[in-house]
Amino acid sequence: MANKAKQQEQAPEQVIENALGETQSFFEKNWKTIVVAVAAIVVIVGGWFLYNNVYVQGQSEKASDAMFAAEQLFAAEQWDVALNGDGTAAGFLEVIDNYGVSAEANLANYYAGICYLKLGDNENAKKYLAAYDSTKGIPNEVINAQCYGLQGDILCDEQDYEGAVAMYKKAVAESDNNLTAPMYLKKMGLAYEAMTSYAEALEAYKTIESKYPTSMEGRDIAKYIGAVEQLQ
Repeated sequence: MANKAKQQEQAPEQVIENALGETQSFFEKNWKTIVVAVAAIVVIVGGWFLYNNVYVQGQSEKASDAMFAAEQLFAAEQWDVALNGDGTAAGFLEVIDNYGVSAEANLANYYAGICYLKLGDNENAKKYLAAYDSTKGIPNEVINAQCYGLQGDILCDEQDYEGAVAMYKKAVAESDNNLTAPMYLKKMGLAYEAMTSYAEALEAYKTIESKYPTSMEGRDIAKYIGAVEQLQ
């Protein structure tokens, strides 16, 4: 209180001068720490710029070249070779291992998951599909939805219908269109039926009827609605 009273008795100019003196004293005592901290910030910011604009970009260019052959093999349904490579062309697993920070490596997780699924290895299929990170943009939204949907299919095969429903919900939310959304809503309804959750199944089917009546699923959804209504 005494110090506060003393400050109030001082002229404003004196208060400012004292404050500046305290700041200067602090800097003189701690200048090494301050300089090191500022230098560290510069290094971090500069490093982040180099990481994103040099390292990541370089990784992406190399990964893109490696992905091309693997995608061609995938299109030819040569699942094992697309996954593991053939000694000359890289496979998706090599892209993931060597270029893990790139967008291509992320997409390779999606491809690898499908390859494993086609080869009957559901555990690795789940592992790699789960490793794929959803990306923004309309074309990518369809891939995002399919990735969730495939995980739902695997869980259905394992009779984990609750887990499957959760994945189908994500698939529907990811891409609200006339192609994928009704497909996963129908699968969701079938999973609910397997759980004898008929009210939820009916809701899924009626969403198709109201929102996607012109879709492939919408054309015959009335019979699914009728069948579930009889079960309630």
